[in-house]
Amino acid sequence: MTSVPMLDLSLQHAQVADEIRSGFDRVIATSSYILGPAVREFEAAFADYCGVGHAIGVGTGTDAIELALRGAGIGPGDDVVVPANTFVATAEAVLRAGATVVFADCDEDFLLDPHDLRTRMTPRTRAVIAVHLYGQTAAVDEIRAVVGPSVALIEDAAQAQGARYHGRRAGSLGDVAGTSFYPGKNLGAYGDGGAVMTSSHAIAERVKMLRNHGGVRKYEHWEVGTNSRLDSLQAVVLSAKLTRLDDWNAERRHLAERYDGLLAGLSGVTCPRTVPGNEHVYHQYVVRVPDRDRILAELTAEGIGVGIHYPLPVPLLPAFAGPVPATGAFPVAERLANEILSLPIYPGLTHAQQDYVAERLALAIGRSTAVVSGTRAAG
Repeated sequence: MTSVPMLDLSLQHAQVADEIRSGFDRVIATSSYILGPAVREFEAAFADYCGVGHAIGVGTGTDAIELALRGAGIGPGDDVVVPANTFVATAEAVLRAGATVVFADCDEDFLLDPHDLRTRMTPRTRAVIAVHLYGQTAAVDEIRAVVGPSVALIEDAAQAQGARYHGRRAGSLGDVAGTSFYPGKNLGAYGDGGAVMTSSHAIAERVKMLRNHGGVRKYEHWEVGTNSRLDSLQAVVLSAKLTRLDDWNAERRHLAERYDGLLAGLSGVTCPRTVPGNEHVYHQYVVRVPDRDRILAELTAEGIGVGIHYPLPVPLLPAFAGPVPATGAFPVAERLANEILSLPIYPGLTHAQQDYVAERLALAIGRSTAVVSGTRAAG
């Protein structure tokens, strides 16, 4: 074996290719490309899957978070708390909604820390975004207890499609949620796409209006919205994949359990933990390792697709930090950013490929340990 990709989407496509091809033919035959029957069918199926009253298809996951915030009435003058350990889009969406982003630290499981959240809240805090990271949900019950009923609880569910928290699906745990259908997600389109999920009729109706230029119907525009509509061809792809999502997530859990066993006892490696009450869907399998950058380089040289999710906490990125980053303000997120390493995990990954990844990781850890020991001895 000479290589293992970080992700191979061709394996999923092979299972749904015929169904997607026939669905594309139907869309093309009717020319219903924008907000057509295929979109409405997917929205209904996805809402039912998530256990919410409404799913509204939009153009991207970033749009989904922005429109979830705006649909909940969040805008200029409001503070929104966001975990420091997330993809930049979460914080970006807050600014696009006109609100002010306030960062909070994460816990040792990479998720928003409810205790640190309490210290970051201000009199202007109107919402908190609970990011369900790497495949499991944030502690939404604890977060709700901290913020109270007057603060909107927004879910960023882009990495947790199908995950459960005490039996409830991600997307149904807060006031409103946004998700992404970027191709690499557990439920991915063949391009960009997203959705807003809520059981609030008022929020759903406002999001439907905002995604379509602020209009209730053609040429009737009640406020300034945007053009963010899930197209019918992507809805065909998502509908085909949705029926297989639970099976694919079960395969991810099986692969994660194998990794746990293969890496057990490997010095310095910390495997991800499933927080009690969660059913993990392993969008990413993120380990913690010593001398991470050296190990990353060695595995990459061996043809193993590994990644870092994420190399810098968002408040330290130039777009948010300003000229002088406030290092030390988010100690857990900053420490984890130097240790985390994402290993390949996706439906279709073979046991032989996993064995190769684990074997090469063990060798890289051994070499790294030897280098560190030699350095200490020389010192």
